Amino acid sequence: MFEALKPLPQDPILQLMQTFREDPRPDKVDLGIGVYKDDAGNTPIMAAVHEAERRLLDGETTKSYVGPAGSAGFNSAMAELILGSDSPLIRDRRMSVVQAPGGCGALRMAAEFLRRCKPDTTVWVSTPTWANHLPLLGGAGLTIREYPYLNPKTLQVEFAAMLETLEGAEAGDVVLLHGCCHNPSGADLSLAQWQEVTTLIQRKGLLPFVDMAYQGLGEGLETDAAGLRHLAGEVPEMLIAASCSKNFGLYRERTGALALVSATATITSAANSQLLSIIRSHYSMPPAHGAAIVETVLGDDRLRARWQGELTAMCERILHLRHAFAEALAPVGDFDFIARQRGMFSFLRISPEQVGRLRKEHGIYMLDSSRVNMAGLNDRVLPGVAAAIGDVLR
Repeated sequence: MFEALKPLPQDPILQLMQTFREDPRPDKVDLGIGVYKDDAGNTPIMAAVHEAERRLLDGETTKSYVGPAGSAGFNSAMAELILGSDSPLIRDRRMSVVQAPGGCGALRMAAEFLRRCKPDTTVWVSTPTWANHLPLLGGAGLTIREYPYLNPKTLQVEFAAMLETLEGAEAGDVVLLHGCCHNPSGADLSLAQWQEVTTLIQRKGLLPFVDMAYQGLGEGLETDAAGLRHLAGEVPEMLIAASCSKNFGLYRERTGALALVSATATITSAANSQLLSIIRSHYSMPPAHGAAIVETVLGDDRLRARWQGELTAMCERILHLRHAFAEALAPVGDFDFIARQRGMFSFLRISPEQVGRLRKEHGIYMLDSSRVNMAGLNDRVLPGVAAAIGDVLR
């Protein structure tokens, strides 16, 4: 049976990672892999996370299963992180949260849930969107349609075109939105635009599905969630996939959450039972360790304050790099959009051939689309990267 299988091409991001590792040049720069890096080029363990983990290891007494829903304490803490501790949705039990193996697990379980609700569900995704959205949602059997989002010339949101296209969506269709720090473009909706999208979703009878993978890395925990919270307060139903990979640095622990919002507590309870049935039939129980770390951090005032301080420093560092990079590139073109965008990613609007030259001649690695990870920069390498980009543009 297996001999009929043909090898598939390697994922371009993983291939870029391998090529970078094999490059012997000591001054090479990785702007491709989508993880946060500090000034030394490392993806560090946050001090608050390290302390929480130490406490867990010292006090842990069992490795028993946590159940399909995961930890109730983690789920409660994530609900408040996403919607705020004073959210009426939490108070009225209109929201339920389950732990998931990373943001990917949350997205896929949401897709399986939508297929159970309506087998021919259509999901509208932005152009561009995170590449893994398509296999995670489409692989569950959902129909994928696209709405315009990023103008490739200005690298700003094509909001009018987005609204015009979504006018063609039908009642019951799902609209996937990035909560903040749009991946891969860094171009976010303003709060006023979130409000307009909310009005359209209400009028058309659409179901919003928000992927919140970077809360805290755009402009801060509360500001980053403002659009999502406005939307959640106005619609009867909603799905939210959240990841702790970036804002807690728990990449390899695969820690995420999936939230359901329904019109009443009774509907939420029924929907949650269906979701737990789906989880049981897929991976049965989520991993416990990463969620226990998050629960420990968010449940301790001192640790939470320390974590928020570290996250704020990460956010401010990215904002600094965005402004510094745009300024350094000013002599060779208009790159002000980099300073206006948020989160870790932006496109440089250069060709695949120019990306290839940067890699070959300067040891600067990025995806062929010219998407760069801003956190891969630092004040030491930034001038050289800007000079190299200027060289290929000339």
